[in-house]
Amino acid sequence: MLGAPEIIGITLSAALIAAVAQYFYKRSLKEFRFSVRDIIREFKKRDILLGGALYLVSLAVYLYALDSAPLISFVYPIFASTFVFVLLISKVVFHERVNLHRVLGMALILAGIAVISVTL
Repeated sequence: MLGAPEIIGITLSAALIAAVAQYFYKRSLKEFRFSVRDIIREFKKRDILLGGALYLVSLAVYLYALDSAPLISFVYPIFASTFVFVLLISKVVFHERVNLHRVLGMALILAGIAVISVTL
């Protein structure tokens, strides 16, 4: 069985991969309307396919973390770091405005992950 640091690292890796998948989804979408035609068109785009592939990789890594940890209640909250990674990607790549409320929210998520990480 892996130790807590390894499980945390594996879970953070899965979260980062999932966040990068979100980046490719967002980068691909320009004028999406919720219609069968638009959905089919989007599923043919390279960035959507790459995002989907990354989600599958993220799922495989996450499943490994779940299998390696004795408690799902340890792994799942750490996966919430996806929110933090998406915020960082949004700021750096898409130049989104990050206000104090978002920073405080991310700080709370990180504090929660820190508290969870010492409980195994």
